[in-house]
Amino acid sequence: MLKNITLSAEETLIRKAKEKARHQQMSLNVIFRLWLMHYVGKDKIATDYNTLMERLDYAQAGRSFSREGLNER
Repeated sequence: MLKNITLSAEETLIRKAKEKARHQQMSLNVIFRLWLMHYVGKDKIATDYNTLMERLDYAQAGRSFSREGLNER
């Protein structure tokens, strides 16, 4: 369910944003929804990364590798 919200910004900023959205063949409303999804998703990406690192904590390389050693075939 979509919910309406009211935002405030400078008139010139809104005009420029609408123009940019129009060039992208989108509405400012769609652009805002995409931004909002991205904004909320940033926390999830960080959490997913930390969870993955915790799950891989058991993995040990066993030794240090030199640049030359890594490039050997």
